[in-house]
Amino acid sequence: MLLADARALCPELAAVPADPAGDLAALEKLALWAQRWGPWSALDPPDGVLVDITGAAHLWGGEERLLADVAAAFAALGLNVRAALAPTAGAAWALSHFGPPGAILAPGDDPLRQLADLPVAALRLDDDVLTVLRRLGIKRLGQLAGVSGAGADDPHQEAAARDALRRRFRNHRSPAANPLLRLDQLLGKVPEPLLPVIAQPMPMVQRRVMEPLRHRDLLDRVVEDLAADMVRALEARGEGARRLELGLWRVDGEVLWRRIELAAVTREASHMIRLFAARLDDIEAGFGIEAVQLRASWSEPLALSQADLDAAAESHGTSLAACIDRLSVRLGPRAVTRPVARASHIPERAQGWQAPLDPVPASQGALAFHTRPMKLLERAEQIAVLYASPDGYPQRFRWRGSVREVVRVEGPERIAPEWWRERSTARLRDYYRIEDADGRRYWIYRQGITGDGRGGVPDWFLHGLFA
Repeated sequence: MLLADARALCPELAAVPADPAGDLAALEKLALWAQRWGPWSALDPPDGVLVDITGAAHLWGGEERLLADVAAAFAALGLNVRAALAPTAGAAWALSHFGPPGAILAPGDDPLRQLADLPVAALRLDDDVLTVLRRLGIKRLGQLAGVSGAGADDPHQEAAARDALRRRFRNHRSPAANPLLRLDQLLGKVPEPLLPVIAQPMPMVQRRVMEPLRHRDLLDRVVEDLAADMVRALEARGEGARRLELGLWRVDGEVLWRRIELAAVTREASHMIRLFAARLDDIEAGFGIEAVQLRASWSEPLALSQADLDAAAESHGTSLAACIDRLSVRLGPRAVTRPVARASHIPERAQGWQAPLDPVPASQGALAFHTRPMKLLERAEQIAVLYASPDGYPQRFRWRGSVREVVRVEGPERIAPEWWRERSTARLRDYYRIEDADGRRYWIYRQGITGDGRGGVPDWFLHGLFA
């Protein structure tokens, strides 16, 4: 239902915006954490994790104790879990979602007998397929197994039953739309490929010093060593750093963190050292720093390349990315941006701001305009204009307390509102390039025209200044 209707029924309802990407990332971390019970794990979105425990149950004293440890571990995290154990991923999913808590299906058990009372939704089928099965009167796995001939003594009878059911769903090709395939996967007759979750450890280097560091020069020396180690670690992975985090462990137990984000991927040690030097000025060592850690929490592939041997300016100058990084460290991560043209003919929407080195999307391009001023006001300021006729040229206007005489006028340049994003009552604009008696040039516009049916008397605004 609509949120307004739900709150009318339950005023104390708490609404939280959905975050599918965040939920998937949390599930991936949970799958990596669940590898304590088996050698590998796989995701089962939106709320499941599959763990292969082949040959590992005896480490916990059996399957029952393993499931008890799973429930206790999740309870310690504040999460409710329904765990089940079965020879196949499909059977384990069915038992965990529709079976009793802590259900175990041993390899020697008959899966058709153990799972016959479960609903057909335990096969992980699409909603439309479940609707078709319900219309056919098939509500339980045992009924579906009887219709498909699974477990029949006569192979010809089983083949005929499967052909009849296959013809019913012959247009469904995905596993979630094929009940026969899902049933075979649950029984272990057809393998089910799973994509394991593999941990990607971030590059990290650290130093534990023999004597606590209390002076800045000693700390800089340790940072230089860590930067060199980080470069070697990144080279081994064929990557470069985009975000670096420096952790300082003090003797009193406090941990200080300094983070820098780079405009472009790099693994240049001198550049890292230069950036961190500006972030360590406010470090208070206290009784001393006993451990320093440097990690690249964001890294990207960076191919090996050889610089031009004749480019002497490259070794003595500063690249654009390095310059942006130094400015960002000193001024703030969001202080350095660049203007980029947008596909809009409205002046205040024809330009936006983005990160300095981000590529411009292909859909965004500059439109051909008439002469525009170099400086646009943050917001167009309303002015009082004297004109000879309702739709004539402006003759005199008042702006910021001063009256200015208009000696030259060029225009109008008519700009219609963007009907696909504005209301139907939005009025068009007529822009004029004008010059006053002192030679100053302005960019003004009249919002609306007389008799357009979208308001009263048109208003005048000053929007920009020419150099």
